[in-house]
Amino acid sequence: MPECENVDSVLLQAVDIVSSVKITDDEAVNAYSTTSLRRAQLENRHISSVKELSAIAPNFYQPDYGSRMTSSMYVRGFGSRIDQPVVGMNIDGVPVMNKNNYDFELFDIDRVQVMRGAQGLLYGRNTSGGAINLYTMSPLNFQGKRFTLEYGSANNVRLKASHYAAPSRNFGWAVSVLYNHSDGYFLNKETGENCDGGDNGALRLRLQWLTAGGWSIDNTLAAGYTSEGGWAYRYYNPVDNSLAPVAYNDNCSYKRFNISEGLVVKRKFDWATFSSTTGYQFVDDRMRLDNDFLPLDYFSMGQYQKEHSLTQEFVLKMTDLGNFNLLAGVFGFFKHNNMSAPVHFKQYGIDNLIIKNANENYYYHLDNGERELSFMEDNFVIDDDFIIPAFGVAAYVQGGYSYEGLDIKAGLRVDYEYSSMSYHSRSTVYYSTYKDLHDMQELNTVFKGAKAVDALELLPSLSVSYSGDWGSVYASARKGFKAGGFNTQLFSDILQSKMTGALIGNEQKVDASSTVYKPEENWTFELGTHLLPLGNENLDITASLFYIDCRNQQLTVFPQGMGTGRMMSNAGRSFSCGAELAAHYVLGDFTFDAGFGYTHAEFLEYNRGDVNLAGNILPYAPRETISANVAYRIPVPRSFANFLVLNVGWNGFGRTFWNEENSLSQAFYDLFSASLAWEKGHWGVSLWGKNLLNEKYNTFYFRSIGNHFFAQGKPLHFGVSLHVNL
Repeated sequence: MPECENVDSVLLQAVDIVSSVKITDDEAVNAYSTTSLRRAQLENRHISSVKELSAIAPNFYQPDYGSRMTSSMYVRGFGSRIDQPVVGMNIDGVPVMNKNNYDFELFDIDRVQVMRGAQGLLYGRNTSGGAINLYTMSPLNFQGKRFTLEYGSANNVRLKASHYAAPSRNFGWAVSVLYNHSDGYFLNKETGENCDGGDNGALRLRLQWLTAGGWSIDNTLAAGYTSEGGWAYRYYNPVDNSLAPVAYNDNCSYKRFNISEGLVVKRKFDWATFSSTTGYQFVDDRMRLDNDFLPLDYFSMGQYQKEHSLTQEFVLKMTDLGNFNLLAGVFGFFKHNNMSAPVHFKQYGIDNLIIKNANENYYYHLDNGERELSFMEDNFVIDDDFIIPAFGVAAYVQGGYSYEGLDIKAGLRVDYEYSSMSYHSRSTVYYSTYKDLHDMQELNTVFKGAKAVDALELLPSLSVSYSGDWGSVYASARKGFKAGGFNTQLFSDILQSKMTGALIGNEQKVDASSTVYKPEENWTFELGTHLLPLGNENLDITASLFYIDCRNQQLTVFPQGMGTGRMMSNAGRSFSCGAELAAHYVLGDFTFDAGFGYTHAEFLEYNRGDVNLAGNILPYAPRETISANVAYRIPVPRSFANFLVLNVGWNGFGRTFWNEENSLSQAFYDLFSASLAWEKGHWGVSLWGKNLLNEKYNTFYFRSIGNHFFAQGKPLHFGVSLHVNL
């Protein structure tokens, strides 16, 4: 749909400062599957987060797992609930190094591009499923002031203000601010208050300069703040297939402060383009969880981390080589994370997870039942502290040959990374092993040491395409990987096991080998086409077939029985195959967009120890995604409006399995949305609604202490937006 701007806003011809050196903006000739949305589409459909791109990009799914911290993404059946993502994110060319920062408010975004399939050659780590590129508005392409005031369901208030200026054609600056408040949608029956409300704020300052010497400088400084509740998890009873209301008694909250600084310097020569991209990011986030999610005093936990990261990339793109072209680059990163993850055991948890186990399995069998373990404390804390530095270096080269519509590209990336973890887990309790004995002994349990993991990855890529006025066809093979890491969530379980062993005189020596997991690797093979059957831009169709071979698959493993932790393990090998189809059609005042994705993803190998799950479907991602959107620019007199646009959208999600056993699943569900946007002069009003039929659906499933829980998707919500463009 053509972008609708206020007539008094100043639009200049797009300049090269905002384009990407790595990839071409002409998606019709690229040898990969991609979905792009521009600013007018994002704003008219009221897409305010990457999660709302689910299904719009075929086979892309980012569910709402309960907070902005849990930003899990799934592409073509593969994803990750914790730790490393399968999708990389870049904002104005700068990579986002911590997936905790993936979920934020989209405002003043000029374009979003969702690339699917392994993108390891150009983007490296954690892009085995694809990459998301976001481009913010450029003050060299747009000047003016933008104000938005929005009010909606759940007392949702959103304020946005921005100013874009270009004192000269070679220099521009912009400042944008955002504030959002919500009371939340889900009531915690135990506290009588909504559990998922919160506040978010953001600030962005961008400077762009085109120098007389042919250099371009683009600098963006951004900061964000989040303070919210979340985790509206409901207890599930598998006996009668019922869901209880949200009801837990401990605090659940998430706070995040992050800073991002990105500097992109480019120089365009007659024969090549050179770019340098420097990024610095800082995140300070604090999570508190009632880990049992019940109105019982089992245990709660926190996770507090401060992470600094620095990235640097140099790229040289040579195009003046006749039929040949060459792209070469080097990339490096360094991260340093200080993390604390204390687990607070309370009376009910002590009695049922530690004392009951020790007494029933050991003490009651001694001295005719006269022995009995008891604690002096009614609560205690297991402190887990970690220092996790990581660094990586990579070099890549891609050569291309073009002749009369034929384009062949081949490349290789060499990627090395190293990460270490220093850990210190400890706890002190006072206990007695005789009935009615008040003399307590001290038990001081410590687990301390260090672990390291490194990896060398070779990431080849090959593509062949043929293009003409009618579009293009392509075939490609690309390798990607998801980085290895450490199971910090497992340390409280290890210390708890050591403590229980010491209490019964059988403390086992353990090491941290089970806390290390290695990279996951996959190959994506794809056949596809970008078609322009009408010979113009009124209709374009993209279609693809894909096959993915995944090895050393990282899987989230939950302990059996009354265990409290979870861990990532390289426990499986899987494949995924499927198809994608998308179409964009403009007919007069109508614009039609549709997309369909089908994925069949199953385990080739997964022996969990208690059962062999080979042949089962991978959980958590829908089998199908379907989307359709109709935008109708209603003909009205110019005296009434500059434009009046009606958008009606439908997103559908296929069957989703919730566990590796495939014993729990969710049937197909669909979500409808609509908006009506009116603009006259400087003023505009938009009415919008989402989940219009108030569909009941789940977004997340997990187990804790032998119990089952689901998170429910947001109900019907709607609102009104007032915006002013000056």
